[in-house]
Amino acid sequence: MGGLVTSHGAGMAVPDWPTTYGYNMFLFPISLWKGGIFYEHSHRLYASFVGLLTAVLAVWIWLAESRQRLRWAGVGALFLVVLQGTLGGLRVTLFKDQIGIVHATLAQIFLLWVSGIALVTSPWWLKFSSRPATAPSSARLTYSYAAVTGLVLVQLILGASMRHQHAGLAVPDFPLAYGKAWPATDPDSILRYNQTRTETTAYNPITAPQVRLHMLHRVGAILIYSAVAFCAWLSCRQLGFRQPMTRMALAWFGIVNLQFLLGAATIWSLKAADVATAHVVTGALALLTGAGLVAMTLRGRVGTVTPHSSPMSEPGRDFSRQLSVEVAR
Repeated sequence: MGGLVTSHGAGMAVPDWPTTYGYNMFLFPISLWKGGIFYEHSHRLYASFVGLLTAVLAVWIWLAESRQRLRWAGVGALFLVVLQGTLGGLRVTLFKDQIGIVHATLAQIFLLWVSGIALVTSPWWLKFSSRPATAPSSARLTYSYAAVTGLVLVQLILGASMRHQHAGLAVPDFPLAYGKAWPATDPDSILRYNQTRTETTAYNPITAPQVRLHMLHRVGAILIYSAVAFCAWLSCRQLGFRQPMTRMALAWFGIVNLQFLLGAATIWSLKAADVATAHVVTGALALLTGAGLVAMTLRGRVGTVTPHSSPMSEPGRDFSRQLSVEVAR
């Protein structure tokens, strides 16, 4: 939803917050949901719904979960979603693109946070943690996955900076850049670029920093593509093709391939809103997949159990069973 807002340039379609053109946000007439207002207002309503679900989640975990860290993770999720909503409002009231960049970055962190909660509370996670430990060489996998996932997060921040600095089409051709491998950014070249630009949604003429930011994002895409390919190869070599982490690493590489194509299509389509939004969503999925691999390698190394125990068992019940056996003897 947020990607649609930025892709349609509708971030300021509703200029007030927390009200919507003076109305209570939840009572704004549907008949007025038109143009950019539709995207911005529906984004606000959806964000409110996410906040409500997060509050329910936090209370539910606190009452039903015995693991202390997980209970506080629920509180942390509630804090993050409140902070995220506040930043979204400040982006409007203060009219600061820089806040929009932080807002977009925090959205990725919130996604990782709640997805982590979903992972560690799932029956699959308990089943996975009961398997034998991954080979000792998995430490290398952990570091590789973590480093590349961090690189993906940096790339997403660069992408958010491009969107909010209106640099998405600062370079309008691909795979070349103004007909070169690396475009010139001297004043005469920038003047020539602006005279031939085809971006109709630009607020201002492009600048040399915008061109450099755009090219830095392209370099990051190449680095991530190569790094994820290496992680997939390393997983196949160390763990074998049938191991779940290997298949997930191969899926990660597939997601990055799709992301690369969507990035190119964003430029070729002159930043069509649906293509640009799909590019944003796929980037978030790439980040989430990398973080999941990091969690799996860490759990596989430290979460093993002995043959006489089970992560699904209840300590009290095990003790009672053992006591009954001793009494029978």
